[in-house]
Formats: sequence, structure tokens, C-alpha cells
Amino acid sequence: MGETFVKRTPMPVSAAELFAWHERPGAFERLNPPFAPVKVLERSNGLQVGARTAIELKLGPLPTRWVAEHTACQPGVMFRDEQREGPFSKWVHTHRMLAQPDGTSVLEDEVEYALPLGALGQLFGGGTARAALERMFAYRHALTRHDLTRHLSYAGAPRLTVAITGATGLIGTALSGFLSTGGHRVRAVKRGDFSALEGADAVVHLAGANVGQRWAAPHRRALVTSRVDYTRALVQALERLSQRPRQLLSGSAIGVYGDRGDEAVTESSSPGERGERGAAFLAGLCADWEAEGLEARALGLEVACLRTGVVLTANGGALGKLLTPFRAGVGGPSGSGRQWLSHVSLEDTVGAIHSLLMRRGVQGPVNVVGPSPVTNAQLAGTLGRVLSRPTFAAQPAFVLEAMFGEMAGATILAGQKVLPAVLQARGFRFLFPDLESSLRFTLGR
Repeated sequence: MGETFVKRTPMPVSAAELFAWHERPGAFERLNPPFAPVKVLERSNGLQVGARTAIELKLGPLPTRWVAEHTACQPGVMFRDEQREGPFSKWVHTHRMLAQPDGTSVLEDEVEYALPLGALGQLFGGGTARAALERMFAYRHALTRHDLTRHLSYAGAPRLTVAITGATGLIGTALSGFLSTGGHRVRAVKRGDFSALEGADAVVHLAGANVGQRWAAPHRRALVTSRVDYTRALVQALERLSQRPRQLLSGSAIGVYGDRGDEAVTESSSPGERGERGAAFLAGLCADWEAEGLEARALGLEVACLRTGVVLTANGGALGKLLTPFRAGVGGPSGSGRQWLSHVSLEDTVGAIHSLLMRRGVQGPVNVVGPSPVTNAQLAGTLGRVLSRPTFAAQPAFVLEAMFGEMAGATILAGQKVLPAVLQARGFRFLFPDLESSLRFTLGR
């Protein structure tokens, strides 16, 4: 006894290109939903028959090992994987790329599955399993279509070799997978080893210690070292190359603007006031960080500073920290709730970086934020609505400061109403221009 699930979605590319997207490095990671992340334990031989993938996922509170083996592959047409070890009694997943008369394709995912315990398992878990499949494949198909559409916009442009620092971080992981599935060559720059820079077309510099934790003295030093000092070392390494990249996209953050209240700021606005504590420390840190990256202009590189906002993904970052209390029904506004939050979806962050790589010519600051900033209270209300949870448990400022020290005043309680003027002037199209659409996509809601 078993069930069959089928999902079909039109895709804007040929069946051959749709297959190639799935075959390239990073496709599995791209398709891993942020609301149900898995850990890859083992991978071998791509999509070829006999290739195996072992992952660890959570079913309830316990980790579960799942091993799948590819049992069929017809390049440009289909591939199939079957469960060899895992939570289902049967799992046969056939991925089909159906060619269309107009040169486009349809992606079809067919899953034949059976739950353990036969009819009893189906009775108590059938509805849950079906809903999980609907949610997962809705996300996977939407992301595949979005990625292919973005790459199609630059179909005639040469593929790039891109060196990425911080390639295993939140943004770096997503960017690496996005670029590699689009046919670009990605090189991860390892700390202390800049050999990946030689001969690259562009460098995306994303490395830096996590801001979102208590700023004890050692961590304050790590914030400076991992941003200012490491960027200086990166530029020095660029100077020593025999074949330099043409472009550097150097990381920064909207913290450079300081705490601006209700003032709307763009790339032409002045940085915030420098200081030793809180938002003023963060503004100075970002300004110094940018200054080191801009030194690469003297080497002939185009340099843009990515002033990134609060990146929304269910798999980490600020949203990842909020989900536990909000899901438990004890979420709410922080502090006054009036401070502005300039957010951006992870996919639009990746898309913005991609657009800067493919359409060069931007120098100086670029605000990587969505076009619709919200107040902290609006964030709480929208997140509660998406999760169907109450949001009455406000968190007073003094509680947050007691928990997180000056980091709370610099990030949670400070606000910047930042607008993406440069991206909008270039005609960048946001997939998720408002908070609710960003949250619903990353949470599978």
C-alpha cells in the first residue's frame, strides 16, 4: 500500500538546461528548504546511477539518517533516486524534465511513497506526510523557477569565476549554490590562503564574525579583526596577484548609518556618528571596514560596498533567533517597537549580488535591503500572523540589555529606515518586496 505525489511547474528554459541546473554542484543545497534544513553527510557521483546521498534530518526532536541511491538517469530527460535507509517504507522519487513545443520545459516531481506500519501509519500520518510534501515541493519548484529566470536574464553573458570569502556563511552558502547551478565557477577563499583570488573575474567578500551575540571584549576585537584587518589583508593579497579580478563586492552593513530614528536614508546619506559603544561603535566599525575595501580601487578594481540589511531566512540569522519564542506564542515587539527594521530576503540578497556581478559599473555603497522597511512592532505582528501565533509578549529594553549588553542597543533597539536607491535605479526586481512575502517563502507558509 502506498501513495503517489506529483508536482508539475512550467520552467522558462529548455529541458536540457533544466537538467543541467540539477546536475551542477550546489543544486541539492539550493533545493534544501530553510524551514526543514538537512545536514549532508555524504555525496558521490552527481546524478549518475549508483550515486548516493546521505543526509541527517529531524523528525520531531530526534535526528534521522536518510540514504538515497540514484537508480536511473537519462541526461536531459530524467533521473530517479530511491530510499535505501530512512523513515519511509518506500520512497521512489522521479525527477522529469518535460520538453515543450516552445522550447521551454515542465519540471515534474513524482514521489511514490509508503509510511511505516502500513495502514496504521497511513491513518495517523498520511495527512501530515502529504502536507509536508506539498510544502516542500512548492518551495523547491518556486526557487528553481526564480533561479532559472534570473540566470536567463544574462544568458548571453560569459560565465564568471567568482572567489568568495565567507563562502560557508549564511549568504555565502546560498550565493555559492546559486552561482554554480547557473554555470559560474565558484572558489571558496579560505582564511589565510588567498590563492583562490588568482585569475578570478570577481571577488565577493562576505567574511566576518557574527554580530548577533554579546559583545564581550574578546568578541569586540574579533569583530574588528574579522572585518577591518581581514579586508586589509585581502586587498594586500590582491596587490600581489599577477592576474587581478576586475571587481570587488566588499561586505558591509546598514549599521554604518547608526541609529537614525525615523529618517529615511539612502546611499547618499552620511554615515552615523562614531563612538565607543552601541550603534556608534557599529557605525565606526562598518565605516572602517568599507574604507579598507575601497583601497582596492587604487589597484584598478571596481569596488562596491554591500550595505546589507537584516537578511531573512528561517535557517539562521535574526529570524532564526526569533522563531523559537514566536512559535511558542511568547513573541512580541522589542523595546518601544517603533525602531525601523530594513529587511531583505536571502534570495533577494543573492539576486542583488548576482546583478552587480553581471552588470558591472557600480562603485561605492549599495544598500542591499528590500524596498519596504517596517517597524519592529510591524515585524512582530506580521511574523505572528504568518505563524498563526499571538504577539503580546513585548520585550522591554532593559531586559534585552541585561541579556545581550550593548549589542542589544546597537542592533535590536537601534533602527535604520534604509532604502535601496541604487538597486532600484538599476531596475533590480525584488522577488519578495515586502515583509510578509519574504516570511511566507522562507517559512513555507
